[in-house]
Formats: sequence, structure tokens, C-alpha cells
Amino acid sequence: MATFATPEQLLVIIDPVARRTDGESVRIAKDVLSAGAATKVCLPEDAEEFARVLARRGSRRPVVIGDDRALLRAVTLLHRRRELAGCVLSMVPVGGSLSVAHSLGVPAGTVAAARAVLDGAERRLDLLVDDSDGVVLGALRIPPLSGPDARPDADGVRPWLRTCRSLVRTLVPSRPAPAPPAPGPARLRVEVDGVTLVDLDQPVEAVSVTPDASGTAAVEVRPVSVGAEASPLQARGRIVTVSGADFRYRADATVAGPVRRRTWVVREGALGLVLPGR
Repeated sequence: MATFATPEQLLVIIDPVARRTDGESVRIAKDVLSAGAATKVCLPEDAEEFARVLARRGSRRPVVIGDDRALLRAVTLLHRRRELAGCVLSMVPVGGSLSVAHSLGVPAGTVAAARAVLDGAERRLDLLVDDSDGVVLGALRIPPLSGPDARPDADGVRPWLRTCRSLVRTLVPSRPAPAPPAPGPARLRVEVDGVTLVDLDQPVEAVSVTPDASGTAAVEVRPVSVGAEASPLQARGRIVTVSGADFRYRADATVAGPVRRRTWVVREGALGLVLPGR
């Protein structure tokens, strides 16, 4: 486990969302980092510029100031460039969605997190990587939470057409639209290391997959209960495959899908993240 108690060169990448939502915390983090190490500060305006900055980091250690999405973006970019194994990341959490960063061990306070960047130690963390080269840092859940944010663009209607339809509805009286149906149970086949944990004939309420820091993932399936509450089905394994009717899944701070089949593999120690020393 490498420690970082001596000054070194840091590439401080400040996510634009963090700059807009909490400029004061960004300023504090930048001041603490600059006081303890030689820093190059970058202010990318979009995802493409973020990727270019990270790719040109040279020997500098990247420090992401931002939320869960910014951290996931950095990890995904490094993974897809096959550079994740040789790069150690640091993070100062600033923004609205920070639950994933905190679950990984990143301190909640701005000053504490910045000091951990300077004085912390590298820890190797397990990741889930899927067959489309997507990365999951924390928990994976199927199906996602209900609500508008869980079904983005589900109807496939372009925004301009939706706007026109809305305008027509305001001009022409019409009957109230029926309420959308509540999310129903899913029929999925869940396989863990080639062994079927639940099959299509048993509807399920939820599936969760979480790396458990041992090179495997903890898988839990909650069947639909009839009468008495059904006990969850649990297993551990390295390869998890889910298939069935079109389904969406929530991975970290994003919702993906719909897909009919997806396989996740645990990559042991794939992410090097600087955290407070023990």
C-alpha cells in the first residue's frame, strides 16, 4: 500500500458541475491541495475536454473535484483506455450526489478529503465491469427505482415533438391522460458463476449486485412474495449474468438500459484510490 506523505505533482480536474453548485468548497479544496503539493489545475467545460485533460496527465496524479458522476467518468475513461491499473486516483467530493464516493471511503468534509489526497494511502478496490465495457463502482440494482428519473426517454419521443404535442394539448381540450401503470415485477434469469439463482418462471421485485472486497460480488434476489414474505435468495460469485425481458438497471449514479442480457465480472483490486491512512 503506497502512501503519499511527501509532495508530488497533482493534476486537479475540477468538474464543471462542482464549480456551478459549490464554488466555495471548490476554492477551499484547491487552496489546501496547492499548499501541500505542486498542482496543475484544469477546468474542463464538458465531458470531451474532461477526457482530453485526463489522457494528457503525464506523470501527475489525477485529483477529481466533483460528484459521483465525475468520479465514475474518470474511472470509466481510464478503464476503456486500459490505463486504470497503472493510475492512482484521488477525489475531493463536491456536489449533490456523493453517496458512492462516501461508500468507498472518501471523507465527507472538503478539508478532510483534500488532506487525505495529500497524506492518505492507496487502496485497491474491486470493480464490476460489464460486457459493454461499463464500470460499476458501488451497488448495482435491478429494476431501478420507480419515478421519472428512472425511465429517461422511455417512449423514444424526440424533445421537439414532445414540446409540440404539449402545445397542442393546451389549445385543444382533451380527456385527461391515464396514469402510467405502476412498475410490475420483473421476470429475469440470474446466473452466478454459471449457476442459476432464479429463473424466468419466478417473478422478482429486485436484484442487487455489490462487490464485497474479496474478489467476488454479493448477489441478492428478492422474489415476489405471495402471502408470507418470501426470503431473499443470496449467492456470491465472480461472474453475474442477468437476462430476460427488456430491463433497466441502476448503476452508481446512472440508469442504463433497456437490455435483454448483461454480464458483470468482478475485477479484483482494479481501482487504486487514495483514502485516509489507517
